[in-house]
Amino acid sequence: MSQLTASITDSVVFADLFGTRAMRAIFTDRARVQRCLDVELALARVQARLGIIPAEAAAEINRHGGAESYDLDKLGAGTVRAGSPIVPIVNALVARCANGHGEWAHWGATTQDIMDTAMVLQMRDALALVSEDLATIRAGLADLAKRHRDVPMAGRSNLQHAIPITFGYKAAVQLSAFQRHAERLDQLKSRLLVGEFGGAVGTLASLGAQGLAVQQGLCAELGLAQPVIAWHVARDTVAECGQFLALLTASCAKLALDVRLLMQTEVAEAFEPFQAGRGSSSTMPQKRNPVAGNFVHACASLVRNLAATLTEAMVQDHERATGPFQMEWAAVPEIFCLASGALSHCAGLAQGLVIDPARMRQNLDMTGGLLLSEAVMMGLGPVLGRQVAHDLVYDICREVAQGHGGFLDLLCANEQISAQMTRDQLAALLDPGAYTGLAGVMVDRVLAREG
Repeated sequence: MSQLTASITDSVVFADLFGTRAMRAIFTDRARVQRCLDVELALARVQARLGIIPAEAAAEINRHGGAESYDLDKLGAGTVRAGSPIVPIVNALVARCANGHGEWAHWGATTQDIMDTAMVLQMRDALALVSEDLATIRAGLADLAKRHRDVPMAGRSNLQHAIPITFGYKAAVQLSAFQRHAERLDQLKSRLLVGEFGGAVGTLASLGAQGLAVQQGLCAELGLAQPVIAWHVARDTVAECGQFLALLTASCAKLALDVRLLMQTEVAEAFEPFQAGRGSSSTMPQKRNPVAGNFVHACASLVRNLAATLTEAMVQDHERATGPFQMEWAAVPEIFCLASGALSHCAGLAQGLVIDPARMRQNLDMTGGLLLSEAVMMGLGPVLGRQVAHDLVYDICREVAQGHGGFLDLLCANEQISAQMTRDQLAALLDPGAYTGLAGVMVDRVLAREG
């Protein structure tokens, strides 16, 4: 079979920018066929133990479980004819079995049982990779928060200087979000990692009284939870997984956005890890463009769109759907591959971010203390009244902005202010390192959750 690469996540040129090889390996055609075979073989083993099919038939079926021996071109052609891959996979499995034993394969199952359970097995493997990247991001952010706990920088509101924070605080805010994502992932797994085996419309009618025993045994064999009832048309857990990936990668995109803003020439407080040739311009030799942040943004945006697709796929008709189920076949592999791209690039940022504390201090001082106007107002409030102090400081800030003098000088020149505070006292209020509030304490609270 020739390799077609129309999808960006399978592109020879682009794939490693939009996803990871490890994640793609989980969702290849060969891997998908293998997971379907894993379910079929486990079903035969369980049914043999329960005396539903002959033991020798189960043994023969289990001799042919390696997807590497199946012809993907033939399976593809069969899938087009049948409208799903299970019919050609089962037909190929049956044809391999000697003495007619293959006729016992797929006993009492329906196509969606196999596809749903195979998909859950893939999602379990995929979430294991997500968990690893999530742990890497948390470790990187925790290190940044700890090392830069007390490094002052300008906090920004509406893209303008607000009041001072510390870079450790900035990192810890992001870390706290990823801690919550780890909690969401644990909670999601208990709902998502559930097998499917219900037969034609979920009632297990074809197996009679043994239906639930087969279902329980199959799920146990595969390491999945047993469903309370069939979920052929109740796709909320698949959609929930999509929403989780959307939330997780949106946090990656927020982190990446801040890094890109901090990399601006006029700011220059933090940078993506340096790599020769990375982020260079084809025409401007001086450029050091963001790369990881750009692809975090692109991948995360696509993930959010695919999450909406999985939500749309919840709207299914009756007991077996006529289209929404097939939407998942396209969306699930793509959303995981794109999420892996966002997570991988974000992990690289968290682990290798380059911080410039001296530049942070320089930017703190660039307005001559104006970003400490709140500190001055709060310092004067107890003696002048909060509103009086606010209005006085506001007017002086406007004078500074119009070029009529330095902030400290104009504060000292004001008779109402100078009657209450000395120049040294006012200068102390303009120390950015002394007005970071409880940033350090909050950093410690977040780090404590890392263990």
